[in-house]
Formats: sequence, C-alpha cells, structure tokens
Amino acid sequence: MKVQYFAASSLDGFIATENDSLEWLFTLGELDNSSYPSFIKNVGALVMGSATYEWILNNSEEVAAETGSSWPYTQPAWVFSSRELPLIEGANIHFVQGDITPVYAEIQSIIGDKNIWIVGGGELAGQFYDANLLDELIIQIGSVTLAQGKPLFPRRVFAPTLKLISVHQMGEGMVELHYTVDRSINS
Repeated sequence: MKVQYFAASSLDGFIATENDSLEWLFTLGELDNSSYPSFIKNVGALVMGSATYEWILNNSEEVAAETGSSWPYTQPAWVFSSRELPLIEGANIHFVQGDITPVYAEIQSIIGDKNIWIVGGGELAGQFYDANLLDELIIQIGSVTLAQGKPLFPRRVFAPTLKLISVHQMGEGMVELHYTVDRSINS
C-alpha cells in the first residue's frame, strides 16, 4: 500500500486559482494520455480536503457530463473538514477532522494493500508528508502560470528526499512527473 498525491499544477506551482477554479486545467491535457487509468485501478480510498470536495459539489453538472456521475469514484472517500458539508447521494464518504494519523490507520485497516490517493489539496498532502506517511507524488505540470492561488505542496522539501522516477510528456501542454519520497530521510 502506498499513499500517493496525484495532482495537476500550473508551471508556477498552483493547483487552483485563489477562488478554487480549475478552468485553467481543462484544455491542457487528456487523462487518457497520462498514468491516471492505470493509477486509479490500484486506488482503494481517496482523501481530500473540504475545498476539493466543495469543488466537486459546486461543479457536479460538469463532473457528471464528463464522467457520467456527480461523484465519479467507486472507492470510499475521507473528507477532512471542520465544517458540516452536504453528502453527495450514493457516495461512500466519511467526514473527518483533526490529526491524519488515526484516519490513515482506519483507512489502512479497511483497504488492505490498495493505495490511498490524496486528491487535494496541497496542505493535506503536506500533512501526510509531515507525518512521514507520503510515499509518492505524481504531478502533472501544465503550461500555464496563475501568479497566485492554492499552492501545490506548501512545504520545504530538500534533496535527496524526493527521487524522480519517471517523466511523461502529455501532448504539448503538460508533463507528468513521478517522484518517490524517501521516508527514511524524514524520520
């Protein structure tokens, strides 16, 4: 089992605009031309922050048009939020808050050897890194700059902690970088 942060970022390191918009992303690359199809087959659970979940809620029509469902995942999801949020009908969602470590243990006990996908945001991925639980970053970098917004990974990480294991060009507008995290260095 691995904990993987799979996300898209602008060239200057933002996953969304300051207003949580992802419009910049949709014209850049095709998911089928990335590792996503093989990646998602090994995912047993999703973890996301409230802003990511609310983006899915607020864009449910577009999500449904693209995927056939307003909740495009079959895996259970754990949503970290200190606020009460509406439940998406038919989705297996667990609302949680606080320390990620006990939530990680709960997820691990349920999914066995499948992977955990940190869908977003960057701060949540950073908390997994801080707890020495993050194994991989799979980052798709788009050929746009946003100048400000929600940071990809708001942590200082110095070499040799991240080890680049692959680079994949996704057409003319994106590249996918796959890193492993050397957890022994962060211990």
